Amino acid sequence: MKKPALFALFFALGSIAIAQRKTDRPNIVFIMADDLGYGDLGAYGQQIIETKHLDALAKEGMRFDNFYAGTSVCAPSRSALMTGQHTGHTPVRGNKELEPEGQLPLADSVQTIAMLLQKAGYATGAFGKWGLGMVDTYGSPRNKGFDEFYGYNCQRQSHRYYPTHLWHNQERIELEGNGLLAKGQYAPELIQEKALEFIDNNKDKPFFLYVPTVLPHAELSGPNDQYYEQYANKFEEKAHKGNDYGLKATIPGYASVAKPRATYASMVSRMDAQVGQIIAKLKDLSLLDNTIIVFTSDNGAHREGGADPDFFNSSAGLRGYKRDLYEGGVKTPFIVYWQGKVAPGTTSNYLGAFWDVLPTLAEVAKAGKPQYTDGLSFVPTLLGKPKKQKQHDYLYWEFHEDGGRQAVRQGHWKLILQKVRSGNPVAELYNLKQDPKEQNNLATSNAKKVEELRKIIAKAHVETIDFPLVR
Repeated sequence: MKKPALFALFFALGSIAIAQRKTDRPNIVFIMADDLGYGDLGAYGQQIIETKHLDALAKEGMRFDNFYAGTSVCAPSRSALMTGQHTGHTPVRGNKELEPEGQLPLADSVQTIAMLLQKAGYATGAFGKWGLGMVDTYGSPRNKGFDEFYGYNCQRQSHRYYPTHLWHNQERIELEGNGLLAKGQYAPELIQEKALEFIDNNKDKPFFLYVPTVLPHAELSGPNDQYYEQYANKFEEKAHKGNDYGLKATIPGYASVAKPRATYASMVSRMDAQVGQIIAKLKDLSLLDNTIIVFTSDNGAHREGGADPDFFNSSAGLRGYKRDLYEGGVKTPFIVYWQGKVAPGTTSNYLGAFWDVLPTLAEVAKAGKPQYTDGLSFVPTLLGKPKKQKQHDYLYWEFHEDGGRQAVRQGHWKLILQKVRSGNPVAELYNLKQDPKEQNNLATSNAKKVEELRKIIAKAHVETIDFPLVR
């Protein structure tokens, strides 16, 4: 064999070896809806709103029936997800707004899942809503492990679906035709385009695509297209009067909506279609068989801007909504697809929460151990090895509005403390096995169990100067 031909053969074999090494670790796609209720997907019992792509994903992967968000409102739930710490430890524990734009940022010392994956060689991108630090702070997406960010940096800005601007890394992107005066450019569509582009741009290396979509968070708004038309005349409606686009519009407001039920349903179906577009892109690029896809929601169903979660049974019969620490406020849909690893059509009762995501994805990506986490890797559950799965002693949540709330779940028992800042909190105790809808408060008749769980709460909560809670 001539030397050029021999060299070409070695080069070809080397290329194959490199390609195989590239597929040694899966791509990771993590999609998180905003204020989607536990019961808003067909896979979790929804019978009115069409969610065919997510239902198919659940059918082809694993549906978790006992998984929880970080807490019952936006920023702290996302902080728990990113840092792998529950809200008694994670740095951001409430929606603390800063002027002129943004929220209290994650500190420089805080490690995130994106930082771990980036260090391990993953291309990292976030597309949607951040809410953990403006572009000029330590908590910006770029400083917390993301190579690329596009979307709303500030959650207050995300109250508007036709905002004045979005952010691309450090650059403010003005949206012509919007300006709080008119509905020109629909932000979720712009963000989706960038997410799909990220997959195209990084198809030849392992990547972590984080999609914290703003759908179906209030305001209720969207184009009058196919997603809206399928519901436009389907329900009895009561118009919602809000803060409309125009000279008197304010950023935090929600616009009026003539048909709130149809609009909410269309937003959920639009989100589902965008998930389908991501899956189709992965399939077209022959990446789907080496990609783990996770879908969830940041907290329970909302009742803002004209939304009617009771009509859709968005909480699947569970008590509570967004901002509650009842099951309807913190229990979330959680679906994992991983071809060849996760058995299709399986369900899991693993008792987990957002702080488990960091150690799980770090193990999947062979990214090393995190500095600190309250979470457990649930890789054994994904691989069908439940006997090897470690279990939590308890799960813990905080909520810093409405006088403060704390909750702990240990086994089937759940304790909620209301009005914590009063110094004399009201205790509610539920046995979730017997009473999953939290209707029968057992605190008075089971004082011993209340005291046991209050000790766990006291241990789990570490007071912080930024988010003081306990007197």
